[in-house]
Amino acid sequence: MKKISLIAAVFALSFASNAYAGDCTVHYVRTACPGMETESYSKCGGTKECDKVEQAPSEAACVGIAKRACANTRLTITKSKLITAKYDGKALKGPIGGNFCSQSRPDFNQCGKK
Repeated sequence: MKKISLIAAVFALSFASNAYAGDCTVHYVRTACPGMETESYSKCGGTKECDKVEQAPSEAACVGIAKRACANTRLTITKSKLITAKYDGKALKGPIGGNFCSQSRPDFNQCGKK
């Protein structure tokens, strides 16, 4: 009986931790490589900027989501990104004037390079 109670408690706690998750709103602003606007902006429904909302258990987790959003795998399509974030409506301060992405990242400014 104790084993079942322990399993039930762990199961309940997993739901409780999700109940306390907040909204992490990540704001994307992309700069496209020349002539690649359509492809670059496709991840924002065809516009240069958009918000994407994820659940995060804390401000620190939201900062991690924002930092990961800086990654650019489409080197010949997207020149760079500006990423800002809010956690439950509160603006989170990125280290570069509110932005989380350094423009000197090795995956930025690679347009035309192979």
